[in-house]
Amino acid sequence: MSTSKAKTPQTMKSATAAKKLGILLSAAPAEFQEGPVSRDELNALQADPPSWLADLRREGPHPRQVVAAKLRVSASGLARAGITGPLTTAEIENLKAENPDWLEREQAVRARVREEELRLKQQRAKA
Repeated sequence: MSTSKAKTPQTMKSATAAKKLGILLSAAPAEFQEGPVSRDELNALQADPPSWLADLRREGPHPRQVVAAKLRVSASGLARAGITGPLTTAEIENLKAENPDWLEREQAVRARVREEELRLKQQRAKA
């Protein structure tokens, strides 16, 4: 005879959920930061984001990985440029408009890395 146990919901730390949502945890509301987030809650946030989440995704501040993606550079490239903290969308747009030398250089580095990764992937596919 089998005993049926009620399944406990799968949960994650709020930092993990913030990373999956692409937001900066410290900018999220306190109730999101303080408790664990269930898989169902995360899915609901992704499917129908509340206004605070939509605002964070649109205006920031954004975590490093999101900043790097928006600037088309690597996270290491941001560090080499001395950008270690989060940036808002407006700050990212200003950087794009200014187009400093470091940004052009890091975008070129990222493009070369991607080309090499693609070349290697194609080479492995032929083998």
